[in-house]
Amino acid sequence: MSSDADFIALLTRIQTDLYKIGGLILMCLGTISSIISLMVFTKKNLRKNPCAFYYIAVNIGNLFIIYTSFLSTTMQQGFNIDPSIYNLSFCRLRFYTILLFDVLSPTYLIFASIDRVLLTSQNALTRQRSTPRLASICILSITLFWSIGHTHLLLYTKIMQPLPNYFVCYFQYGIYLTIISYYLVIIKGICIPLCMLIFGLWTVQNVRNVGRITLALNNLSIAVAVPTGNLRSTHSKDRQLIRILLIDISVYVIFSLMLSSVLMYEQITQYQAKNRAQTYLASFLISISTFSAYIPSCIGYLKYYRSYIIAGLAIQCCLVSLLEFPE
Repeated sequence: MSSDADFIALLTRIQTDLYKIGGLILMCLGTISSIISLMVFTKKNLRKNPCAFYYIAVNIGNLFIIYTSFLSTTMQQGFNIDPSIYNLSFCRLRFYTILLFDVLSPTYLIFASIDRVLLTSQNALTRQRSTPRLASICILSITLFWSIGHTHLLLYTKIMQPLPNYFVCYFQYGIYLTIISYYLVIIKGICIPLCMLIFGLWTVQNVRNVGRITLALNNLSIAVAVPTGNLRSTHSKDRQLIRILLIDISVYVIFSLMLSSVLMYEQITQYQAKNRAQTYLASFLISISTFSAYIPSCIGYLKYYRSYIIAGLAIQCCLVSLLEFPE
């Protein structure tokens, strides 16, 4: 009994310190990163760039998730303030925003990858489809689709009492938890990263094909100096943007699979009898994996630039430069 109590106390201390210290740090970094990113992508010379539209949507989504679900989770885990266990409406709204905004940002990134595929195509008509109007329509459609698709969370999230005097706001046990678990694994854990990977590699292939054509023109002495320089500059910028997208894929996969795996474990063991220590361990794993799922939304361009804080203004100029694709 004493060993179980010590084990539970250790888990509680780790969980509390993680959110109390790490949560506040991530929120500050996420806020700074998203605001600077919005300042970059809303500059006048990027307003007609379709890719900038998607990154604006991504960063707005990140701000929403930081100040809705992440804030409430940090207050709960780090400071023991949890209104969701007292108010069912708040409980359901919290999980609705968690899953909604967590899937919106990566979906915007998928469409940003598709836009890069269109822009780097050898077909002139295909390149013309990369327009701000199409980007705006896609962003609106994506937002409406996922907003409506997650409304079931407003009905099937419950306040439960797994132990005496211990209440939690969580998905309804049974078939609904099974569906949610498979949804997280299939949609967030497999489909979204796979789509990012496919369109990212497709863009890489398009850039390489254009590079081969440019090289052939140079060898035949057909390409003139100014256009060739422009093409080379475009290739370099495309490679940088592709690198950003591939880093987004890697970060998303690493930090989202943990939560999906834990939920699947919960689904498998939901009918097994658990003692007090095992119940707290399951809650601890959910808490840690939830924290990891917030990381991609908070680190922003720290994923790409090690000198982000020190050279913020220089990075803004660099980002503006790399996203300036010639028409």
